Amino acid sequence: MKSTRYYDNHARALSSQYNAVTSAAVHGSWAEKHLPEKPGFACDIGAGSGRDANWLAAQGWDVVAVEPSVEMRELAARTSLPQVTWLDDSLPQLGKLRAIGHRFDLILLSAVWMHLAPGERERAFRVLSELLKPSGVLVITLRHGSDEQENVERGFHAVAAEEVLEYAKRRAVALTERVSVTDQAREHVSWETLVFTLPDDGTGGLPLLRHIIVNDNKSSSYKLGLLRVLTRIAESAPGIVVSRTDDFVEVPLGIVGLYWIKQYKPLLLKHKIRQHPNPRQGYGFAGEHFHQLAEFSNYDLRVGASFDAERGAVVTGAIRDACKSIAEMPARFIVYPGQDRRIFEPDRKSVRLPCLPVTLSKPYLLQFGSFRIPAGIWQTLGQYACWLEPAILREWASLTQGWGVSDYAATAMGVFDWEEGNRDTGIAARRVTELRARGMAVPCIWSARNIKSPHIDHCFPWARWLNNDLWNLMPASATVNSSKGDRLPSAAAMAAAHPRIIDWWQHAYIDSPLKDKFLLEAGISLPQLNDAEPALEDIYAAMLHQRARLKADQQLAEWSVIEK
Repeated sequence: MKSTRYYDNHARALSSQYNAVTSAAVHGSWAEKHLPEKPGFACDIGAGSGRDANWLAAQGWDVVAVEPSVEMRELAARTSLPQVTWLDDSLPQLGKLRAIGHRFDLILLSAVWMHLAPGERERAFRVLSELLKPSGVLVITLRHGSDEQENVERGFHAVAAEEVLEYAKRRAVALTERVSVTDQAREHVSWETLVFTLPDDGTGGLPLLRHIIVNDNKSSSYKLGLLRVLTRIAESAPGIVVSRTDDFVEVPLGIVGLYWIKQYKPLLLKHKIRQHPNPRQGYGFAGEHFHQLAEFSNYDLRVGASFDAERGAVVTGAIRDACKSIAEMPARFIVYPGQDRRIFEPDRKSVRLPCLPVTLSKPYLLQFGSFRIPAGIWQTLGQYACWLEPAILREWASLTQGWGVSDYAATAMGVFDWEEGNRDTGIAARRVTELRARGMAVPCIWSARNIKSPHIDHCFPWARWLNNDLWNLMPASATVNSSKGDRLPSAAAMAAAHPRIIDWWQHAYIDSPLKDKFLLEAGISLPQLNDAEPALEDIYAAMLHQRARLKADQQLAEWSVIEK
């Protein structure tokens, strides 16, 4: 993308130059007709001084501002509104942005396209189209006219609207407006704005998943089971991804196996509901180790859990058997409509039962092999999880009833409850007690007031996202905790609490034997944390991205009332 050295060296001057012109003046030619009336989730790519990101945020948008220049980004972040979250990333890959799993109602590329070399542009447009929501708006402004010095110093390339329009046709993205204006300050420069909308989800992911759920032939519940498992992983564990390309996302096969046994354990061992039409047929994955899991709770079977050697061997054996069944059955027979080509590609490895204690970490889960998922499907699974899972379960219930399972109607949909244990704040509460015993004040994260008997608040509400991870548990006053309820903290509330959140994490977890557990949990359930030991500021930034994703995907109500 653009030469960041030039922008780093001239950050202050360029920021002043950009901010001297209002966003309304720059974008008025398209915004009046095409900026969605209802503010949603936007991405400003090449955000520069933050002028346009703040313009959108002031109108009620939540904005991810992508900027590769360190100096520009850090300068802009100091004065940006709380609704703006900054990210160091660049086209054509946008690897960090894609790893977060967002899709956007609006994507803005203002004065960015000319930084892309011609050979990068088709890939860049494909990536952009995959980041749009259905009916999302993509705005690209093209600069025409430059001098030789600008081309060299700033990495400019000649651009043509026809080239971009051809990319749009290939991706089934519709052009809705094309506007040209002259640059009032420079006679040799003019601007052309292209406004696109996305008719569907850009990848064909939703129609394909609908086909598998509703139309595909099913001799057992396994195809639906695999889709539900992948939906759960994409929604709750975005950090589990081990590699990503333009076309595929790769996750440990072990987490697919782990979620598989968590899903089928209550159905087979508790409710005893058969999962194929033949009552005398067994289940390849439900062997000795699976049945020994009857003594385990599903909350025990969570990423980050640790087991002694004996129990670790049981869990390992059950996951190994599940991975074998997944590879040989649903992953083999879920294919593209009218083709023999598989959609999902497992690469299974042989695993021996351990003789030592085990922890369900990413390296442990990866030893079972890898599981490759088309990138568009992965994003669709995470984005639309709250709609896809009910559709999967309705079809599953109908399928099972068709096999004549007795008294199935009496159990209704409760048999499918994903048993993650209860809302658990015990560890965080004990850390509050221990810190106070050492004479440390433990303030309410949200109000900053010192409190004698703090409650423990799930920052992202348990009722909307089943997550007991340490990073998600915050001390709060009883009044604040009660007023917050099951609402999501607003961007402003998060920004105000930022230093207290970092402080709490440091004292409660990093400076304690809980450090490894804290970091492992954050690395799995939060996006874009690839380092073995990420900085707390990086975890906070990942938390902001997850907050924005939960708000956009589930349309959660926000909370911003602070105790006086």
